[in-house]
Amino acid sequence: MEAIKKKMQMLKLDKENAIDRAEQAETDKKAAEDKYKQEMQLKEAKHIAEEADRKYEEVARKLVILEGELERAEERAEVSELKGSDLEEELKNVTNNLKSLEASSEKYSEKEDKYEEEIKVLSDKLKEAETRAEFAERTVAKLEKFIDDLEDELYAQKLKYKAISEELDHALNDMTSL
Repeated sequence: MEAIKKKMQMLKLDKENAIDRAEQAETDKKAAEDKYKQEMQLKEAKHIAEEADRKYEEVARKLVILEGELERAEERAEVSELKGSDLEEELKNVTNNLKSLEASSEKYSEKEDKYEEEIKVLSDKLKEAETRAEFAERTVAKLEKFIDDLEDELYAQKLKYKAISEELDHALNDMTSL
């Protein structure tokens, strides 16, 4: 009888441990939800990076156009000495525009590098969160099986206890009938 009580206490302790592990699995589930948020951030970062690429290409295209204009302006300056001052002014404007576009190009290039690094970091976090989620799912499955096994064992112990109680009642009835 004492052994059964001890066994019952052990089963209660095992059940409490299983509940603790289930709570840990719930925590892991929340981590998986955080992973989903990171995926959304990753999509947004990709979108921003694509926008930066588009702007970078546009600036590069304008740079090529301005370089062509600069070359034409230089050719026109050589052709006409009379228009020298006008052409010098146009050349200064084109040169200033070219410098401005080069600065913008560098700025977008830096942003693109930054976004690529951010995408890499978010991808790594996503992989890590997926791994944790898979582990949590396996742990939950194991815990559920363990709980089922404990419940089956508890039921079997109850049946044994009932059989022993009935046997003791019969023995007591036999003793009192003597």
